[in-house]
Amino acid sequence: MYDLKIVGGTLVDGSGGDRYSGDVGIKEGRIVDVGKCDGSAAETIDADGAIVAPGFVDIHTHYDGQISWDEELAPSSIHGVTTCAMGSCGVGFAPVRPTDHAKLIELMEGVEDIPGTALSEGISWGWESFPEYMDVLDRMPHTIDFLAHVPHDALRVYVMGERGVHDEAATPEDIAEMRRLLRAALETGAIGFSTGRSDNHRSAVGDWTPASEADGKELAGIAEAFVGLDYGVLQAVSDFNILHGDDHFDAEWGVLEQMLGAAGGRPMSVSTMQRDHSPEQWKWILDRASKATEQGFDVRCQVGARGIGVMLGLQATFHPFMGFPSYKAISQLPLKERVKAMRDPELRARMIQEKSEPVAGDGSMLPPLADYFLSNLDMVAMRLFRLGEKPNYEPSAAESFGATAMSQGEPVLGLIYDAMLEQDGKALLYFPVYNYTGMNLDVVHEMLTHPLALPGLSDGGAHVGTVCDASFTTFLMTHWARDRDQGRIPLERIIQMQANDTSRFLGLNDRGLLEPGRRADINIIDFDNLQLLHPTMLKDLPAGGQRLMQYASGYVATLVNGDVIAKDGKLTGARPGRLVRAGSSA
Repeated sequence: MYDLKIVGGTLVDGSGGDRYSGDVGIKEGRIVDVGKCDGSAAETIDADGAIVAPGFVDIHTHYDGQISWDEELAPSSIHGVTTCAMGSCGVGFAPVRPTDHAKLIELMEGVEDIPGTALSEGISWGWESFPEYMDVLDRMPHTIDFLAHVPHDALRVYVMGERGVHDEAATPEDIAEMRRLLRAALETGAIGFSTGRSDNHRSAVGDWTPASEADGKELAGIAEAFVGLDYGVLQAVSDFNILHGDDHFDAEWGVLEQMLGAAGGRPMSVSTMQRDHSPEQWKWILDRASKATEQGFDVRCQVGARGIGVMLGLQATFHPFMGFPSYKAISQLPLKERVKAMRDPELRARMIQEKSEPVAGDGSMLPPLADYFLSNLDMVAMRLFRLGEKPNYEPSAAESFGATAMSQGEPVLGLIYDAMLEQDGKALLYFPVYNYTGMNLDVVHEMLTHPLALPGLSDGGAHVGTVCDASFTTFLMTHWARDRDQGRIPLERIIQMQANDTSRFLGLNDRGLLEPGRRADINIIDFDNLQLLHPTMLKDLPAGGQRLMQYASGYVATLVNGDVIAKDGKLTGARPGRLVRAGSSA
């Protein structure tokens, strides 16, 4: 007798092979039969007309703070994700001394756009070391499974104190202590080590991140903690000194290679995207990863499912008029009152004639890109779009505000201004920052179909006022496997990438496939009717903080360890999720 049986579905099993009809029998949280399942079951789910697939594994999230107060881990849990890895980009909340809580909150607020007030009120703390952090989380129920990277920023601050925040080089003693602490975390189940090396990452008060200028000697010395282990991964994000010119690429890649070479053969993933200032850089990353692989290293490239962009609006963290003097005069008013004021023709006429004052720089968490955006709105408008009630993440150049203004003979700022007031000021505009130099997603297709690609960069739990890319998993299926006119990717390959490839990279050999003995982490999907819905702003974070939430229709059910955590797009209240300790997965 099965605990649960899924019958009548079309199985896309995660192997990349052809889909086939069959049933799935589950007992005690494991798949015990696939194909013909004649036994009776305590519960049966009819999957007729639906796709049955393994649960998705998201290798790049930022739930590090949210996970201590939020059991649901949405939006990831409502987009088919059954396991997520957090602690990405070098930011997180352990190890930490009690006196440094505020420092780490400022880092997370600045780098990942999570309200500091929400983090201050919501995080339970109760830990200092990384093993203690994992123990605290391990005692809490959650919807989905999760793993934790040790973040470089937190590790550096813990060991070096103020020296680690102010760009001082780590001493040999500092490096040895960081290596010792990382090893202790890995031996108690941390999934790996992450580092962030981006010029765009700042703390909430405008400071550089602690790890951003760490040299190759420091990274290699820390990475030696992996030697002798047969599990654990490295994760790195870098813009390869893009602000300093293309010639710095080789030097920055060399730093990452030093870390990789010292890590005892453990895999490394590198964030990979197309940037306008160096539109061929993504090819260089793929090329270097390929060469490293030929030399016996394991390097994978994390790529996004679409443009890496932001959503702009009066409720969002960022919008085109935020630096304009007339807007700043009303910026503290409630949304309803701001909208009323902005509908005054006199204010409108005055504001669209103004220029933005600086919003980035010292004392601001906003990157220099923000001031470039606000000071060049006429040009930026050529890549600024309405998101639309049915979100369109691959709009054509002709749909941009810039092109529309030219065709209608209207001032572009006036069109943007009016669009922001739609839906009573709740409308969202879409600006794809990266991966959209060619005004389409052809580059993303090339990245996704590269043999070293891993789907990632969803940033689930982060950039809550500008982004909701935890929906990447759904977009991969709807856009790339079903809706795009050219360059479709077979659904079998999409499922393999998001479930099996990601599981294998993290060393999770007990999930990612529909086969006997695997965990019953499963998605049942009405693929023909799967649809992303328009993002909405929720005020459900601690201290009244807000975040963008994006739902989807078409998920019939999602199972974690054999329990149905979501049904028809809504969470059921089941909490089978747990901390997965690396090295212990069968």
